[in-house]
Amino acid sequence: MTAELWFLLVGGLLLVMGLTPRIISQLPVTPAIIYLTIGLLAGPSVFSVFHFNPLKQSALLEVLTEVAVLISLFSAGVKMPVPITFDRWRTPVLLATVSMVASVAMVTAYSYYALGLSLGAAVLLGAIVAPTDPVLATDVQIRHPGDRDRLRFNLTCEAGMNDGSAFPFVMLGLGLLGLHDIGEFGWRWAVIDVLWATMAGIAIGSVLGALLARLSMAVRPHGNGHDLMDDFLGLGLIGFVYGLSELANAWGFLAVFFAAVSLRQTELKYIKQSARHPQVTTDEQAAHLAASTTKESLTVSKGSLIFKEHLERLSELLLILLVGGSLFLDSWSWRAIGFSLFLFVVARPLSVMLGLLGTRTPWRIRGMVGWFGVRGIGSLYYLMYAIQHGLPEEVALDLIHMTLLAIVLSILAHGISVKPMMDRFWRR
Repeated sequence: MTAELWFLLVGGLLLVMGLTPRIISQLPVTPAIIYLTIGLLAGPSVFSVFHFNPLKQSALLEVLTEVAVLISLFSAGVKMPVPITFDRWRTPVLLATVSMVASVAMVTAYSYYALGLSLGAAVLLGAIVAPTDPVLATDVQIRHPGDRDRLRFNLTCEAGMNDGSAFPFVMLGLGLLGLHDIGEFGWRWAVIDVLWATMAGIAIGSVLGALLARLSMAVRPHGNGHDLMDDFLGLGLIGFVYGLSELANAWGFLAVFFAAVSLRQTELKYIKQSARHPQVTTDEQAAHLAASTTKESLTVSKGSLIFKEHLERLSELLLILLVGGSLFLDSWSWRAIGFSLFLFVVARPLSVMLGLLGTRTPWRIRGMVGWFGVRGIGSLYYLMYAIQHGLPEEVALDLIHMTLLAIVLSILAHGISVKPMMDRFWRR
């Protein structure tokens, strides 16, 4: 596909989506299904206008998916409710840890015994498809910082954390394939890839997010002016936290999510403290204090959120088009379809039930969480990451086949069911 036709396709789709937002919102399906349909029609499945080869373009696709996930994680983090409490965060933490381990284990067993993959490839595939996606699941995620819905919070917070908690299993799979040093009896994997990388990622993100919040509050000018470039600050925080985490061998996805959470929590805590202990000497400063306590837009998190959400939608459109343009008609094998059905109908619901055993989470919410484990851009990133780390071509082609079909079927199944199921959930 020539550059001119590619610009024509993407530009035309952006124009249509921009001119018809009300019509699109009233459709019974999500925008991701529209992007996927156009990608399938333009791709080798139908008209063959273009074909995107994930194996040959894995380096480019790794960068694109990495940026998309980072932006989405930041957007999810700044929408977390304030304050953090154990009762509120217990469920998503269990989903991102216990349910994650259970999901990887079940997919590994299925891939090893039913698909005939090697143990390393089976663990890697389990890690690739286990995390839920923060990019494509916007219809079941928190919509704004004041959204207190428990179901949306659980799904958003889980997606924010399990992109980091899946990484140790990616490294374990690569290690079993001989592509990563996991140490004798796995000691290096347990100490470095699990304990250190997880704890360091959370610590780096939490500390830097809080520091930026305090710094921005200190240097933001008095009065009603809003002179700080919040978009730059938000992007700068993402880049700095992610870069530092990578240098420290910590999980950068986890660090960025917790940096956004810490940024938002610290900003609102600072505003509340200022309201309790006002230190003002002039009417102008008093007016500014009143405005700052009622208008949370004078914060880096709120000021940069709209821009990040726009970038998130653009990345969703581009990457789903590429997914649709990667599939041929013979990609729809019963082997891959059966794997996806096992993932959605067996592995995800059972892992959620196991993770939430003993909790007081209502069964209606458990059922909804068990169904809406959307797979998407995060899984695509892990796949490209593994390919770039020397995955053998034969194994890579098999995992590409399984992962792409799982993403496509997730977009279709969850995109068709999200609106009626959420409407019914709220009516009850």
